[in-house]
Amino acid sequence: MTLGENLIYQRKKQGLSQEELAGKTQVTVRTIQRIEKGEVNPHLQTVKLLAAALSVEVEDLMPISNPREETIQAKWLLLIHATPLLGLFIPFLNVLLPLFLWIHKREDHPLYYRHGAQVINFQITVLLLYLASFAALLTWEGYGFVFFITVIPLCIAITFANIIYALRSRKCFYPAIPFLNSRKKSLKTLLLAGFALATQAVLAQDQARTGQRDANRRAGTIERLDGSHIAAADLTRQVKALAEAGGVTGLAVSVFNGATPVYQETFGYRDAPRGLFLEPGSNMYGASLSKAVFGVLVMKLVEEGVIDLDTPLESYLPKKIHEYPPQTKWHDDYSDLKGDTVYPAITARMCLAHTSGFPNWRWFEPDQKLRVHGTPGEQYRYSGEGLVYLQVVLEKITGQPLEELARDRIFIPLGMSDTAYLWKESFARNYAVGHRADGTAYKKDTDNEPRSASTLETTAADYTRFLEGVLKQEILQPASWERLFSRQIRIRSTKQFGEGARQPTDRYDDIGLGYAMGWGYLETPYGPGLFKEGNGNGFQHYSIVFPQAGKGIMILSNSDNAEGIFRDLLHIALKDTYTPWEWEGYIPHYER
Repeated sequence: MTLGENLIYQRKKQGLSQEELAGKTQVTVRTIQRIEKGEVNPHLQTVKLLAAALSVEVEDLMPISNPREETIQAKWLLLIHATPLLGLFIPFLNVLLPLFLWIHKREDHPLYYRHGAQVINFQITVLLLYLASFAALLTWEGYGFVFFITVIPLCIAITFANIIYALRSRKCFYPAIPFLNSRKKSLKTLLLAGFALATQAVLAQDQARTGQRDANRRAGTIERLDGSHIAAADLTRQVKALAEAGGVTGLAVSVFNGATPVYQETFGYRDAPRGLFLEPGSNMYGASLSKAVFGVLVMKLVEEGVIDLDTPLESYLPKKIHEYPPQTKWHDDYSDLKGDTVYPAITARMCLAHTSGFPNWRWFEPDQKLRVHGTPGEQYRYSGEGLVYLQVVLEKITGQPLEELARDRIFIPLGMSDTAYLWKESFARNYAVGHRADGTAYKKDTDNEPRSASTLETTAADYTRFLEGVLKQEILQPASWERLFSRQIRIRSTKQFGEGARQPTDRYDDIGLGYAMGWGYLETPYGPGLFKEGNGNGFQHYSIVFPQAGKGIMILSNSDNAEGIFRDLLHIALKDTYTPWEWEGYIPHYER
């Protein structure tokens, strides 16, 4: 059955009309009618609202397009998670059986790859714990016995809990040493450890790998996503060649290993006409990198209980947003929304995921008036206006301006002393100007009012520190990082902007392209990748982090030519072949 058919069945089962169902939730009658007719594919949040109003589970409404495929997936997940229990009767099968299944199924579905890796990591960890407990039994009088008899029951309990969790939610959590770490390069190590079961040797190998990473850092060697290495000196040489060939005026590059920056270099000029070189402390206009920082700020405010992600934003205010007189030149003027019946449904989650329905900026509209396109929450539409709307509401709720909120919760805690959402006079000592494709300079814009989507002023050193904080999960609780970096909506458009933004394609289905909250989202064998780009007035930036792998890259540039080298730079520095460069418009300069 389709979602629409399920909705009709559940609604009629409870004797509700479409109007009565709409009255019990925030979903309009028109939206309900379109869902039941199969005319739209609603946002998950809309389905959640309908399920709550009908007192049913979301799964009762969601369709299963291929029931046989679901059954097969559940069967394999059950086998992957449950077969280790046979190790209770035959030694070492707790590792060998899931290892065999994982080798057989890991290429069939990313779910099998991730779950199998975590199961195997856990079972090897169990063996290590069992050996440690046996040693404690012999050497640690009294407490050693307690340790010994606790290990196996605890591991069995964790296994059963994950069997249930995996079958219900397709997720799992095993506390374990990351021998595999969901990376294909570790397969050889895992096979040796699994078949030989030389647990002390495995531990030694893990220590050796840690030592090798430290040695690589000292020697100026960078480990890329696929496990290959590049010397820092070689990367510097190749970046210089790329920048020269692409006509890039100024460039800053940072690469992360182990959630730590292991490479930080700047190239070229901050002001070419004046012959001034770009430095790590040179002020640079961040453009839409502003949104990534704002996403973290919003999640901090969610933790503090200031706001909820799914409560309509206008409900926090004592009056309609369009009734407030503007306090800025233009961005908090919402008089165009007077009479609009759709925008009150917009939530913080929709703003961060770019599903609010607002245009990117109001001046892109034919009449330059702000309006909502479609139903909030249903479609991806990149929108700076959506994040600014969220900013304005937060400022009214807290009584604090954006700059103050960000300074207290992000910039000061992370030590970002040269970053702000507005221009500061101290930046004038060492700032970069944007450059056109011909190398001429734009005039530096210093009169922007703070906007969450677009006015960040930062430096290569400061933004590197921000990304390090992201990779190390500073500022927020782990659960908040998981929510922030969870995909909210799938993207199946040919391009991010322009005519292709409305043209459907399945080209990016293999990376699960979508949007999280404030960050773009994609899937890789090394875990999710979270990316954010920036573009404006001669500045072109890109960053992507892979939290599970502890790797990432930051590229900042003050040149309109920079995007022409991004694809090659990502591949050389990080072996990142997952960034959807065509969707981003990062066509190499020699292919244009």
